[in-house]
Amino acid sequence: MRLVPSRTGWDGTREAVMHRSRRGLVMVSDPELLDAVLRLAAAAGCELDRAVDATAARRMWARAPVVLLDADAAAHCARGGLPRRGRVVVAVRGEPPPGVWQQAVAIGAEHVVSLPDAEPWLVAALSETTEEPRGRGPVLGVVGGRGGAGASVLAAAVAVAAVRDGGRALLVDCDPLGGGLDLVLGAEDLDGLRWPGVGVGGGRVPAAALHAALPAPAVRGRGELALLSCDRAADGPGAAAVSAVIDAGRRAGETVVCDLPRHPTDAAAAALAAADLVVLVVPADVRSCAAAARVVAALAGHGSVPRLVVRGPAPGGIDATEVARALGLSLLTTMRPEPGLARALERGAAPGRARGPLAAAARAVLAELGTTAGAGS
Repeated sequence: MRLVPSRTGWDGTREAVMHRSRRGLVMVSDPELLDAVLRLAAAAGCELDRAVDATAARRMWARAPVVLLDADAAAHCARGGLPRRGRVVVAVRGEPPPGVWQQAVAIGAEHVVSLPDAEPWLVAALSETTEEPRGRGPVLGVVGGRGGAGASVLAAAVAVAAVRDGGRALLVDCDPLGGGLDLVLGAEDLDGLRWPGVGVGGGRVPAAALHAALPAPAVRGRGELALLSCDRAADGPGAAAVSAVIDAGRRAGETVVCDLPRHPTDAAAAALAAADLVVLVVPADVRSCAAAARVVAALAGHGSVPRLVVRGPAPGGIDATEVARALGLSLLTTMRPEPGLARALERGAAPGRARGPLAAAARAVLAELGTTAGAGS
């Protein structure tokens, strides 16, 4: 048994068995085709066990999450009496030879793919097999009604709340001019990739590989937090990359929280399209309401109608319901001023401590996200 890391160290216990069970099976005799398949599997983060004949393949046939064969191997396995099963792919170089579909059907193959044309499809299919089946994770977008409204802080607090509840959260910075979400969490010195260093141009990204590459800020709770922040000295992400990252977190059952700019970029538009819920954070003053009205119009242009979070104080005595009425939005929750919050953030403390107005607002947003995502699934 191959040793893999576990929570208590390196051992050969249940974690190793589970890891081993996620390894695919490859039986390909063509050296060039085998090299191509192994290269694509590495890109997908999918580990493969190789079998040289049907006898060796039989030992792994039932438990492998995916089986990759060439045409000769498909015929060999069929003659060897291996049972039909799902997730069998027959790969060929160039045009499929005559009779390959007959061999594929005999072994239960669902696909015959021609390389190199089908390389993107095969990488996506292999990536999917590396992930344990989980429920669909919810996606939240958080936007500020004006600069300094507190949207980034609320986004981070919602992710922290999800972790405190024992879940896994992926916090995605989609605002390249926001200064970097890593500063909000005191994670600017943590190792890990930032935008645009995460080299995903689209397609399917393995969630485990993504998490391994990102900073993981320490947060009290039973869950795990991964952070994808913008680099302060580089451009922000592209739309395809944002879509791929969100999809990875969603497939892994994580709560994906996106901090969005007030004027939607292409990347922000991709996040809005994926979001189950969008919230707009608006301070309770006249100028903030005026600025937020422009943001509401911009979001409407992307088919998004946000829920409203009103943040105090209200220097002129404006009520949260008045803000909601002025903007034509449904009020989700309010947030009173939190003494010491600004000082704690400056010291690098993660927002959303167990108690306080910010944590309460984050929990309200998280609860609404669960309701909205559940209704839409």
